[in-house]
Amino acid sequence: MIADDHAVVRDGLRSVLERTRGEFRVVAEACDLAAMFDAIRSHQPRLLIVDVTMPEGSSLPRLAELRAEHPALAIVVLTMHEDPGYARAALESGAHSFVLKQAEPDELLRAFRVAADEGFYVDPRVGARLASSGANASVPLSDREREVVRQLALGYTNSQIAERLYLSERTVKTYRARAVSKLGLSSRAELTEYARTHGLIP
Repeated sequence: MIADDHAVVRDGLRSVLERTRGEFRVVAEACDLAAMFDAIRSHQPRLLIVDVTMPEGSSLPRLAELRAEHPALAIVVLTMHEDPGYARAALESGAHSFVLKQAEPDELLRAFRVAADEGFYVDPRVGARLASSGANASVPLSDREREVVRQLALGYTNSQIAERLYLSERTVKTYRARAVSKLGLSSRAELTEYARTHGLIP
């Protein structure tokens, strides 16, 4: 599902998605947050692509509510805002991917695929600014976040980590998203390198 208040953006995203020859199918569109919630309840999409700036204001404060109501929904936040603070807020609110509207189609599709696979993706330009902002040093990981990162670096899936740590898979995903947003990292390889350099794994 695509939620954006500009028809030209929705048309462009639909075109990009339709190039995948059936991998993605757009089941609904919305131009405001109220219509988005109604359409999600009606169509039960697996993936939501949503703009930050909507007619009622920012979509970010509504993401946690959305995830609570539809825990299986993967969310991609698509925006013009390059401020890493938006990325951090999006991930902490429940988004899986944060990507810029100026991204190339291949990068957009990468962000969509990662989210659909329940992974986490941050646009490289924003991720670099998150990392360079000193987030790693100024916002240390909690014990649980650190342990989830360690388990990810060891190659375990979210469901395996949940079983090993006696947590729900949803809770594991929450800790993972928080760690990703704090560290400014997105891929498993980056998290593994962080874990290795910080002594979490050999």
